[in-house]
Amino acid sequence: MTDKTHPPRAERHAGPPPPPAPTADRRLLRWEVLCVLALSLGAAAVSATISFVGVLTAPESLAEHTASLVRPRARERPWLDLSWQLYAVATALVPVLLVAYLLRRSGESARTIGFDVRRPGLDLGGGAALAALVGAGGLVVYVVSWRLGLTVTIAPSTLEGNWWDVPVLVLQAAKNGVLEEVIVVGYLLHRLGQLGWAPWKAVLASSVLRAFYHLYQGVGMFFGNLVMGLVFGWFYLRYGRVMPLVVAHTVIDVVAFVGSVHLIGRLDWLPV
Repeated sequence: MTDKTHPPRAERHAGPPPPPAPTADRRLLRWEVLCVLALSLGAAAVSATISFVGVLTAPESLAEHTASLVRPRARERPWLDLSWQLYAVATALVPVLLVAYLLRRSGESARTIGFDVRRPGLDLGGGAALAALVGAGGLVVYVVSWRLGLTVTIAPSTLEGNWWDVPVLVLQAAKNGVLEEVIVVGYLLHRLGQLGWAPWKAVLASSVLRAFYHLYQGVGMFFGNLVMGLVFGWFYLRYGRVMPLVVAHTVIDVVAFVGSVHLIGRLDWLPV
């Protein structure tokens, strides 16, 4: 028997945002969104802001500070280090499981936001195109802003030559792609649409959040990630699928993490 108060919601794959939820549901959705963000990238945004304030108030310039993205967790103990690396990847993905569960509880699923493998052509092709566009632009923004003293020196990986370094870096890249795009684009835009937000207002909010949890990297990367968020948000509104964004983000981070091991220190124009 169907509950008339909470009718089943049709899954959406593209097109206009979902219709606003009833007033009672909106109150619950607001709390739901706040809780998900507080357990994931909202908390990361607060942490990044505190870190940035610390850098700004230090006597050194921004470019003299270094942000290490993937670093050893147990130096000189490779197996313990590997265990910590795998633990960090697994626990970071728990909010994604929470989002999938919450979507299922509301009569939807991960397919509602296009987090599935039903359209590999669009996902891989669109993801590769976005990775080339956004990755190249992001590299330019990083190098230019670093030379202007607006960005810290980013060390994508400081792992110490273990046999498992590359697999762990790939896992870290995939974790970033899944976590950020599922929560900050797919889930957040879908829920904000149900809360009655205009599509581009929701995209702007999503992009600002993305910019803030990257603020620890400096002013230049704040604005670079803001633009990335706008591009990814437009893509999601256009196609209704988050999977190409996961692919794009993963490819960008794989190139950054693995490439840094071989290129930093060998190319004069890359910050060291």
